[in-house]
Amino acid sequence: MAGVATKGSSLINRLLVQARPQLDVFLKYAKVELTPPTPADIPAIRQSIGNIIKGAKTGSYKNLSVKEAWLNTLVTAEVIFWFYIGECIGKRHIVGYKV
Repeated sequence: MAGVATKGSSLINRLLVQARPQLDVFLKYAKVELTPPTPADIPAIRQSIGNIIKGAKTGSYKNLSVKEAWLNTLVTAEVIFWFYIGECIGKRHIVGYKV
């Protein structure tokens, strides 16, 4: 029994040593990407929304390369999918609300 405990302990220690660099990279990006916007970010957000509206009015979306258009499509799909996943989690059912 003691042998199993020491093997398990050494396995966990090796796993932690190997996972530490990847966890550090994850935490570095999580601190930047997962923080809510600050009041200093609001002007940049307004400008980006204005650029989107201006681009829709002038038709500049027609001048995108295929790669840029595909990337925009994937980002839009990701936002929609996360919205629907959040809806399913919120209502705790895949279809319909429990009345």
